[in-house]
Amino acid sequence: YVGTSELKSILRDEVAALLAENGTTDGESFTLPAEAHPYVIMVVGVNGVGKTTTIGKLAYQFKQQGKRIVLGAADTFRAAAIEQLEIWGERVGVPVVKQQMGSDPASVAFDTLQSAVAQDADVVIIDTAGRLHNQVSLMNELSKIKRVMAKVVPDAPHEVLLVLDGSTGQNAFEQAKQFTAATDVSALAITKLDGTAKGGVVIGISDQFKVPVKYIGLGEKIEDLQVFCKQEFVDSIFGDEL
Repeated sequence: YVGTSELKSILRDEVAALLAENGTTDGESFTLPAEAHPYVIMVVGVNGVGKTTTIGKLAYQFKQQGKRIVLGAADTFRAAAIEQLEIWGERVGVPVVKQQMGSDPASVAFDTLQSAVAQDADVVIIDTAGRLHNQVSLMNELSKIKRVMAKVVPDAPHEVLLVLDGSTGQNAFEQAKQFTAATDVSALAITKLDGTAKGGVVIGISDQFKVPVKYIGLGEKIEDLQVFCKQEFVDSIFGDEL
C-alpha cells in the first residue's frame, strides 16, 4: 500500500518530469539569447486572457534590465487593443508602433521591426489579434506577419509566445490546440494563477503540445509576472508538505 504522502511524492516527481520533458526549464531571470538582436517575440492568444497585460509586464521586466524595447500593436482588429498597448507603453516607458484600426497587421509588424532596427533595440514584442472565429484566416494572418517580419530580421520571430488563462481549464486546452495548429508556438505564458484554480491544466497542455511553460502571471500589478519555476509550481499544486 502507498500512503498519501508517498503518492503525493510520486505525483510531484512525475509532474516535474513531464514539464522537464517538454523543455520547461527553471529560469531564474528574464534572460535573452545573446545571438539574436533584436530578439523578436510574437505574442498570440485569444482576447481576454491577459495577452496585452502580459506584454506590458514582460516589457517592464526587460526594461528593468536596461534593455531597449519596442512594442508593436499588430492587433488592429480592435481599437481597444491598440489603446491598451499604448497605455502599457506609457506605463513602462517604451515606444509603441501602431497604425489605424483595421490596417494590415503584417504592415504594423514590418514597421515595428524597422523602427527597432533603427533604434538598435534589444527586444521587440508584437501583439496580435486574438479572434478564433475562423482558424484559416487566423493561420493566414499569423503566417503573413511572420513572413513579413523575416524580411527585416531574417530569423524573426525568435519566439512565439502563447498566452493562456490558467483559470479557464478545458477552454485553455482548446485554445492551445487552435493556436499550435495555426503557428509554431514555442513557449507558454499562463496568466491569472493568483486565484484558487492553480493552473493544473498547464501540465496537460505542456505535455500534449510539447511546448515549454516560460512565464506565469500571478496578479494585476506590473511586477506580477514571473519566470516559471517547475518546483514552485508543483509545490503550489500539491502543497509544500509531503
